[in-house]
Amino acid sequence: MPAFRLLVSFYLCLLLLFPRTGISQECLNYRNLCIQTGDLIFVGAKTEQLSGAINRVTQLDSNVSFDHVGILEIVGSQVYILHASTEKGSVSEPLDSLVARTQMNDKKLVLYRLQAELQAAIPQAITTAKSLLGKPYNWSYVLNDSSLYCSDLVERAFQHAEVFSLEPMTFINPKSGKTDAYWLEFYEKLGIPVPEGKLGCNPNGLAANDNLQLIGELSR
Repeated sequence: MPAFRLLVSFYLCLLLLFPRTGISQECLNYRNLCIQTGDLIFVGAKTEQLSGAINRVTQLDSNVSFDHVGILEIVGSQVYILHASTEKGSVSEPLDSLVARTQMNDKKLVLYRLQAELQAAIPQAITTAKSLLGKPYNWSYVLNDSSLYCSDLVERAFQHAEVFSLEPMTFINPKSGKTDAYWLEFYEKLGIPVPEGKLGCNPNGLAANDNLQLIGELSR
């Protein structure tokens, strides 16, 4: 009996020291980093075309320059990215595919992770993200329920835990103080006004969120 009580006490001590989060902390080594389900992968921005246009009007920090983001999921020994891409719409695809495309465009990939106290939100976020797959890409960046853009999918996935928040969008180039020329032409072709001030989100804003911690850059 004393031995049983000692075992129970030892088990209770372990629970206090290492509380269960309710999720698997499976870690998979991928290109020099420990990848976990629920991690966010950000794609570095370039200076021209859509990538540069997104970054010009959303960059908050000279050291943070992203134009795309997705959620990672480990299935067996494979890592998949759940994301809304301009090429494929909202899909789940092997992370290797994204890596190959970014390498061709000489873009970096940077890994972020939810803070420890928010890790329990990940299973529901994955379920929500998967329920959004199949929707086309939202080229207007005006929020709706029939199409998605990258940070929109991520924000919706974690909405239940209020990890991120929507903010008024801006398309003003901070250097000129006027609407960026790229976006003026972009929305003219769509035949709609520039959605200045409408609620939305973007990769740079998500990366700057205090609920995330920087893990590192994937090796090339």
